[in-house]
Parts: sequence; C-alpha cells; structure tokens
Amino acid sequence: MSSTSNRADAQKALYEVGMPIRRSVLSDTYVDNALKNGSTEFAKAMQEFTTAFCWGAVWDRPGLDRKQRSLINLSMLAATGKVHELAVHTRGAVNNGVSATEIREVLVQVCIYMGVPAGMEAFKASEKVLIDMESEGTQIKQ
Repeated sequence: MSSTSNRADAQKALYEVGMPIRRSVLSDTYVDNALKNGSTEFAKAMQEFTTAFCWGAVWDRPGLDRKQRSLINLSMLAATGKVHELAVHTRGAVNNGVSATEIREVLVQVCIYMGVPAGMEAFKASEKVLIDMESEGTQIKQ
C-alpha cells in the first residue's frame, strides 16, 4: 500500500471520528451550512482537513474534556481577534456545558492579558450569541 493510500485512509478514519464530534459541539445546522458553503472543489479540502484533524485528531484526544477544550478555544479566539469563530465557539461552549459566568471570566482574563480592545470585541460577539441562544429557547447555565 502506498503512503498516499495510507494517508488517505488515515484521514478518512479521522474524518469519521471527527464529524460526530463537530456536529455535537457546533450543531448539525452549522456543520451542514459549512459543508454546503465549502462544497467547491477548492474549499472542500479545507472542510475535510478541519473535520479530520481538528475534530477527529484533537477534540477526540484524552486528557481534556469538551468543556475544557471549549474554554481554551474561547480564550485563543478572543485573544487573536477571530470574532466570527469566537461566536461559533461560544455557541459550541454552551452546548458543551460552559456557563455564561465561565465565558465571561475567560473574556475578562483575555482582556487583561491581550488588551481592552480584544476583550471588548470578544464580549460583544459572545454576548450576542448568548442573547440569540436565549431567544431561541436555549437554557444557558449562569
């Protein structure tokens, strides 16, 4: 078996592990939209890579639970100013049992270490998601 075939088989296996995790954290609706919007031949590779290696290889690792991984993601995305992905992962964090208080405290810490502008943008993005989720009927732990 060639190394290309081995790599393809390994990536396929990780994709199959990663897809249910991705759907559980981000929701079927979000993932379906991401796959639909990333369905061009050019973009498809990134969707497959993300599902296999982010969700299949990293999110499935032992040592941290999904709640802990969500808290880490919130801090990294807020610190780097990736507010769209922060909003996506705020919703995922709630799905993983992270409370509004825990989200707020992560963002306060980001604000101190990364600066007030980064913190303010993160607060705005996350608060909008929490308000939207509550209006959709989602119970958010305080």
